[in-house]
Amino acid sequence: MTDAQDTAADSSLRTTGGTPPDDAGSSVTGAPTPLLEPREGIPPVIADAASLTEVISAFAAGSGPVAVDAERASGYRYGQRAYLVQLRREGAGTALIDPVACPDLSGLGAALSGAEWDLHAATQDLPCLREIGMIPTRLFDTELAGRLAGFPRVGLGAMVEGVLGYVLEKGHSAVDWSTRPLPEPWLRYAALDVELLVDLRDALEKELDRQGKLEWALQEFDAIATAPPAEPRKDPWRRTSGMHKVRRRRQLGVVRELWETRDRIAQRRDVSPGKVLSDAAIVEAALSLPANVHALAALNGFGHRMGRRQLEQWQAAVDRAKALPDTALPQPGQPVAGPPPPRAWADKDPAAAARLSSARAGVTALAEQLNLPQENLVAPDTVRRICWEPPKAVDTDSVEAALTGYGARPWQVALVTPVLVKALSAKGA
Repeated sequence: MTDAQDTAADSSLRTTGGTPPDDAGSSVTGAPTPLLEPREGIPPVIADAASLTEVISAFAAGSGPVAVDAERASGYRYGQRAYLVQLRREGAGTALIDPVACPDLSGLGAALSGAEWDLHAATQDLPCLREIGMIPTRLFDTELAGRLAGFPRVGLGAMVEGVLGYVLEKGHSAVDWSTRPLPEPWLRYAALDVELLVDLRDALEKELDRQGKLEWALQEFDAIATAPPAEPRKDPWRRTSGMHKVRRRRQLGVVRELWETRDRIAQRRDVSPGKVLSDAAIVEAALSLPANVHALAALNGFGHRMGRRQLEQWQAAVDRAKALPDTALPQPGQPVAGPPPPRAWADKDPAAAARLSSARAGVTALAEQLNLPQENLVAPDTVRRICWEPPKAVDTDSVEAALTGYGARPWQVALVTPVLVKALSAKGA
C-alpha cells in the first residue's frame, strides 16, 4: 500500500484549515468570514507603458509565488482573449492590468519566469495569457490540487471557504469584462480573486503532502506548464448544439455554411457568435432547407427583430450549401482516431468490451480508495485505447510503456499498471 493509499484509508485525519471530509462539508470551525475588501484596497488599473514598467519592476523584486488570474468576456466577445489580468506577490501587492491598453505583457512574463505561478484551473487561463506573452515555467493549480486531495467542490469560492474559512464575492464572474471603464465593484471582485490564492496554495500543499500525493501534483503541474498549445479543432462547426438532429449530407452542408458565415461576422464585429445567430436557428434552417427569405423568416430564430438584409445573408448561405455538388458536401460524422464508442464494443469485439468493463471497475475502485476523481487517476480515453488495442504481450513493462505513450505521468503509470495488467489478462478478455 502506498503512502497515499494508507492515508486515504484513515478518514479521521484532518488538515490545518480544513480538509476534504467524506460528507462534503467543511472542517473549518465557526461561520466563514466574508472577504469584502482587498487588504491594500483596490489598486488602480494599469493601462499605460509607464505604469506597466513600474509593476514589472515591483513584481520582479517581490518574493515567493505569484498569484495570477485572468478575466475573459465569454458570451460577449469573439474568442477567449483576456480583458483583465490580476496578479499578487509578496512585496509587490496586487496589480490589475488592462491587456487591451497593454497588449504585450511579455516583459512581465519574463520578469516572473523564474517564479512559481499560482492559478486556479490553470488550463482555462493559460491560452489567453499566452496570447499576451505570459507563459509560466512553473505553476501550482489550486483547482487541480483540490481534485487530487479529494475535495468534493473545487471552485475557487468553495475552496477558499472550505480551506481558509473566508467567503469570496461571487456576483461578477460572468459579466462582460470588455466593458470600459470597469466598474469599481468588478475591480474589487477581481482583486479579491488573487487575494488569498497563495494562502490557499500553501494549505493545499500541506494537505497533499499529508496524503502522500504532493509528488503526484507536482508531476501534473509540470505537465500543464510544459504542454504545447492546443491544435486548432478540426471542423469546429460540427460542435453546433443540436447537430444530432441533422442526418443528411445536404443538411450538414447548410450547418457548415451558416456556421462559417456566422463566425466571419462574429469575428468582424468582435461579438460572441451566439449573439449573431443561435445554434438552434442554424439547425432549424438545416432541417427545413428554406427555399427563400420568406420561408426562412418563418423559422424560429430568424423572424424576430431580424432585418431584410440579415435574412438575405443567411438565405444566401443556405443557397450556397444547396448548390454544392454532392462531392463537396461533408460526410456524416467525423473520422474517428482511435477506438469506436464503447456502446458498440459488445458487437464489434466482445473480448475488448470485457477488458474495458474489468478495467473500468478496477480504476473506479482504486480512485475511490485514493479519494480522487477517476479522470485524474487516468484519462478515460487512455483506458479505452489500451483495452481496445492491448499490447501483444500483456505484462507490467508493456502496459507501462503503453500508458507512458498516451501521456500518463509516472505516478499514474505506477498506480494504474497493476489494474490494467489484471484486466487485460483476465480470463475471457
